[in-house]
Amino acid sequence: MAEQPWGQPYPVRPQQTYGQPWQPAPTAQSAMRASNTDRDRTVDVLKAAYAEGRLSREEYGQRFDAAYKAQTYGQLAQLVADLPAGPMPGPFGAAAAGLPAAYGPVPMPVPPPMPLPARRVNGMAITALALGVLSLPTLGAAGLGAVATGHVAKAQIRARGDEGDGLATIGLVLGWLSVGGWVLLFLLAGFGALN
Repeated sequence: MAEQPWGQPYPVRPQQTYGQPWQPAPTAQSAMRASNTDRDRTVDVLKAAYAEGRLSREEYGQRFDAAYKAQTYGQLAQLVADLPAGPMPGPFGAAAAGLPAAYGPVPMPVPPPMPLPARRVNGMAITALALGVLSLPTLGAAGLGAVATGHVAKAQIRARGDEGDGLATIGLVLGWLSVGGWVLLFLLAGFGALN
């Protein structure tokens, strides 16, 4: 025991020599047999460390092979003890087993993802579709309205990000077909009158 400046003794920690890997304190859980899933989790930590440049190719290869040969939690913990993610917690979590913090975080519940707000359907696109459908029974009278509202709907959809692009397209097609039908009818009538 060494003494602090004010005379109180405190425990002296053993010095770790550089170049030696940190060894986790042995616990009851470190002797438990590891499963294939535990080995896969450890390999995932190794892959992430290799991708981040924390391990060289040789280190990664050695630890990868050792992970699949490991029989216990303790052996797996030694392979990833010097990496930020640390070893995977055991079946009861690190805190429940009394393991040091280097044994990884205690699993926390993950909140469910927030649902995305539904995009609204553009009203002009609905109007364009309705006028396009009505151009058939009205013999094309609603065709110009379908074309006009269809183009306005397309512009609004691009600007606002609304839904309804398909509705506007159908309204435009039906509107242009009815307008084209009227133009063709007038051209045929004009040619018939000239003859």
